[in-house]
Amino acid sequence: MPVPDPLSWRTVVLSPHFDDAALSLAGLLPALPGPVAVVTVYGGAPTPDAPVSWWDSTCGFSSAAEAHRARRAEDARACERLGVEQVVLGHPDGPYGDGGEPTELDALLRSLAPGTRVLAPLGSNQPDHEAVRLRAMRVLAAHGAPAPWVYADLPYTGHLPEWGSDKASEALAKSPMCGLAYQELLTGHRTTVRHALVLTDDQWEAKREAVLCYASQLAPLAPDHGTFLARTGPLRAELIWSLSPLDTPC
Repeated sequence: MPVPDPLSWRTVVLSPHFDDAALSLAGLLPALPGPVAVVTVYGGAPTPDAPVSWWDSTCGFSSAAEAHRARRAEDARACERLGVEQVVLGHPDGPYGDGGEPTELDALLRSLAPGTRVLAPLGSNQPDHEAVRLRAMRVLAAHGAPAPWVYADLPYTGHLPEWGSDKASEALAKSPMCGLAYQELLTGHRTTVRHALVLTDDQWEAKREAVLCYASQLAPLAPDHGTFLARTGPLRAELIWSLSPLDTPC
């Protein structure tokens, strides 16, 4: 496997888990400056004695090691299809981790070339996602780098009735169901929409093919997210904001 070269990347997408970048951004990835790296933060292997988690058992796996191997391979196929570099950090996924901060992000973010755009997940209804965003924001600020752009993590934000319209951000700012992370972000930052996409049929076909690479995850997502792979479902639109401090003039 090639050694990652952070100095060559122009866009870095922080994906908390295998599948988050594809679910949230597969349509927009081709529009972002390349080369693009998708960095899975919680991509490390479980300890050999770790029992299989409830989630991985529901996905059909009989051991934690089997789940990790399969999910990493799924991610490699999706990244190849999307034309992005796969980078995997060593923090185990939530059920297998120690609950600590995702500190491996620090060195990676500090190694990026000036001007590299970092995208972090909003963190809607998912603590691991929010932990990645907060860590990235702190590390980049301490390094004197611009704040990350923030992407709406799907399928969570896609449950808004206004999703895919120009009212999506306003709706998130009011929603008690999937807008709490966005509302927290607004306490210290002004958001500006940088990319808003409602996928065309061709874009949807390409995204669907990438998402299907993560086959082990799709059936268990349905109880919470219904027909999320429907053409009119939550994955049909994608959204990215930039951030500026509230005390910065417009």
